[in-house]
Amino acid sequence: MTRRTRKIALEEHFMPRGFQNYSKTFTKLMGDSAQTELASRLEDFDRLRIADMDNAGIDVCVLSPTAPGVQAEPDAKLAAERAREANNFLADQISRNPARFAGFASLAMHEPQIAARELQRSVSRLGLKGALVNGHTLGAYYDQPVYDVFWETLQGLDVPLYLHPIDHWQVPVAYADRPELAGAVWGWGVETASHALRLLFSGVFDRFPKLKIILGHMGEGLPMLLWRFDSRFAVYSQGVKLERRPSEYFGRNIVITTSGVCSHAALSCSLAELGDDAVMFSVDYPYESSAVAADFIESAPIGDDVRQRVCFDNAARLLKIDTTQKQAKIA
Repeated sequence: MTRRTRKIALEEHFMPRGFQNYSKTFTKLMGDSAQTELASRLEDFDRLRIADMDNAGIDVCVLSPTAPGVQAEPDAKLAAERAREANNFLADQISRNPARFAGFASLAMHEPQIAARELQRSVSRLGLKGALVNGHTLGAYYDQPVYDVFWETLQGLDVPLYLHPIDHWQVPVAYADRPELAGAVWGWGVETASHALRLLFSGVFDRFPKLKIILGHMGEGLPMLLWRFDSRFAVYSQGVKLERRPSEYFGRNIVITTSGVCSHAALSCSLAELGDDAVMFSVDYPYESSAVAADFIESAPIGDDVRQRVCFDNAARLLKIDTTQKQAKIA
């Protein structure tokens, strides 16, 4: 298929030095050959990755460390050091090919003030486009008031936070004897969607109305449920006060990517519920196929103007990516 639409991909991963042990919990269910192939792609920035981007018509990849990263590090001081090292390494890689790569910072969220300072450094000094955090940190969720210093910094910098999946802190009983449900098949989406809803219902977006949170995997399934959130919250709010209906924070504060969900029906639902400006193309490389993702978005039953916004314009605006740079070669 001809790749006619420029693309920015937002959930594209790499392996920083020293992060291999963190990822063992995510790859343990894969076979040996799959793990070897995955490792080769995560550690490559040149031959494999660029060829894959060219074939899929992806101009810019926004890179981030593969999960679970420093969110799995129990030592807060070591986590902060590793995050800083990963961000320096990523900035060096981007500097080698700034026309094709951008990046999200890794942050140790164990101590909110330290995370806020590293975010400030990563954006202001390293030129990173925001941050990607792999869910909770050792069971701590970021709706707690202690994290307001972090949200204030994020809002002040006018950059987004990509909230990426992680394992449940405690495995639910429903998954205890079904390990295939605990990860990417089901559990990660439930965990991440629940975290995003914690931010919404705790009033984080009322306190910081300019925040932008990105959810991958077609919004972790949340776009289908917006009507029900409004309906049931009106009855079961338990005294929680919000300035808007729950659905109104979607598209305004919560935006999504298509990463890992190549379904035209799901895309149509998300566009209808969130609007054309709140959905962005992504792959989830190297866990998903860039070619499959590109074929999916190019063949989607949407207008070319909507396709252009989803594939390129929305991300360029949100991340302040220079749209005048030379278009990448499209295979």
